[in-house]
Amino acid sequence: MSEVIPTRIVRKATAAPAVIVADMAVLGAGISGVSAALEGARLGRRVVLIDGAPKIGGQAIGSIIGTLIGLYTHGPDAYRITGGIASEMVADLTAEGAMFQRRSVKTGTITFQYDEVKMQRWIERKLTEAGVTILVGATMTAAVMAGRRMRHVELATRYGTVRVEATGFVDASGDAALCWEAGLPTREPEAPIYGSMNFLIENYDLDAVKELSMPDVAARLRAEGADYGLVRHEGFLMHMPGMNVMLANITHFETPLDPVAAAAMVIEGHAQGDAVLRFLKDKFSAIFADARVRVYGNPGIRQTRWIVGRQQLKVADIRAGLRPSDAVARSAWWVELHDTREETSWEAFPDNHVYFIPLGCMVPAAADNIVAAGRCVDADSHALSAIRVMGPCMAMGVAAAHALDLAGTGSLAQLDHAELQQRLSFNLDGVSA
Repeated sequence: MSEVIPTRIVRKATAAPAVIVADMAVLGAGISGVSAALEGARLGRRVVLIDGAPKIGGQAIGSIIGTLIGLYTHGPDAYRITGGIASEMVADLTAEGAMFQRRSVKTGTITFQYDEVKMQRWIERKLTEAGVTILVGATMTAAVMAGRRMRHVELATRYGTVRVEATGFVDASGDAALCWEAGLPTREPEAPIYGSMNFLIENYDLDAVKELSMPDVAARLRAEGADYGLVRHEGFLMHMPGMNVMLANITHFETPLDPVAAAAMVIEGHAQGDAVLRFLKDKFSAIFADARVRVYGNPGIRQTRWIVGRQQLKVADIRAGLRPSDAVARSAWWVELHDTREETSWEAFPDNHVYFIPLGCMVPAAADNIVAAGRCVDADSHALSAIRVMGPCMAMGVAAAHALDLAGTGSLAQLDHAELQQRLSFNLDGVSA
């Protein structure tokens, strides 16, 4: 045994925060923030990626979403509309055996199941290779504006305070936390939009599960779910190939912005998950008699607070497939509004219907150097429910990086949209298999 390692006595001293200077600061390390950080670094910019969680990946990892959607149009002749980093991720994880393409027989919709552990490692490797500076476990305590420009954010970590100064900022927080903390106007829904607690089930019968019918599960939920304290009448149970686990998404709960209520939400989500398992063990015992919960994800939050942009994307715009002059991304996902406890409100579009996301809905009206990406851009509740899924979120993250790169020390209001769109042509006009 080696000698005892000596120690020293220290006491916290009042000190100035550590300062990090960057070209781009990205707040939120979910799929939109990761995409913005990667693209910004590949453009040669110094990028800092910040998240309050102790790991990166956001809901794509922590909430065990498990399904990558929104990369393709719908229908029998569906084609991919989002490329770049998204294509790279699909190719790499598919080659690893960590991502599997699924196609709906009924709608032709193409989605991908993925192993969230391997996706997390892919994200970490790519960010490291790109030279992105990463701060996790960093809670924002202040966002400081000077006129119409954000100057810096202040962060609390268990290792001390940090100030990040940057030329441009991406609000990929999901809840418009950057803009909210800066005192900029934001929107909140006046009626609840529900979240879900996803979890993994293990030790079920791998042969009997082949006979599982989600319409049968939904019918039993409608008839008998209330006996178990369950409120949602649909959702999905999805066996994950090669992992021998099942992803469960059959819960609904309100997602408050109050900190105490948010903690209670987590406990409620776990309780609903336990109730789901009891229901399955009783009603589908041939499959789930010996099943157990392997792990709960973090709460899956859909729509809570978003920016007030220079314009708002409307559901009428996406129905019409309008292409605005400042379009920066495409989407094809249907309206998927979780506005009741019991069911999801869907609005399907015709096969291969495509619509566009304008830069104006990503830029706060009151700021010159902030771009939002992901589920906190400015759209009405129905339009936001369609563009908040992972495919368009990745496209928005990439667009945010290019917009800030072009703006430099100037204003986003002065961008040459034609030049920006030329850079983003692979996500605006490119068609891939």
